[in-house]
Amino acid sequence: MRNTRTRDRDVPGPPPTAWDEIVPGLWMGGHYRTDRAGELRPAVVADEFDLVISLFTRTGHGPGPRAEHVVAHMPDAGLTAAQLRTVQRLARTAGLALDTGLATLVRCHSGYNRSGLVVAQCLVDRGLTPAEAIALVRRRRSPWALHNDTFTAYLTTGLDAAAQLVELDPLG
Repeated sequence: MRNTRTRDRDVPGPPPTAWDEIVPGLWMGGHYRTDRAGELRPAVVADEFDLVISLFTRTGHGPGPRAEHVVAHMPDAGLTAAQLRTVQRLARTAGLALDTGLATLVRCHSGYNRSGLVVAQCLVDRGLTPAEAIALVRRRRSPWALHNDTFTAYLTTGLDAAAQLVELDPLG
């Protein structure tokens, strides 16, 4: 199995909540949460949501059969142009779900970076500035959300421009 999560020694484990509502109907979370004793616990989705967008998956973590499940594995690291376009597509999918009243969860491993990138882009698509979207995600999920500087740079640059720049990089 490939590693899709970076190991940041200074970043705490996942938040104590499995997921948090960022704006009405749009939730952000992870496959794990940290309990009161500091132990990692699974965050299993049953039928709490109509749509679950997973950027990381683990067997047994749901969702239940009622939810639509969209999976797009990606690293918690620099993304390719194709992956950046996938983020845009997933953000639009989340936005359309919100427009139709569907409860939507976007999740990754801990609910910090990958899910934060998609949720923040969804918020930008809905009219927030990148700075406002990043601040809202951090306020509602965790101050550690979007601690991946590359992801915040993608948001502030704009995902279209970031994808074009990545395509021009001969090493990328």
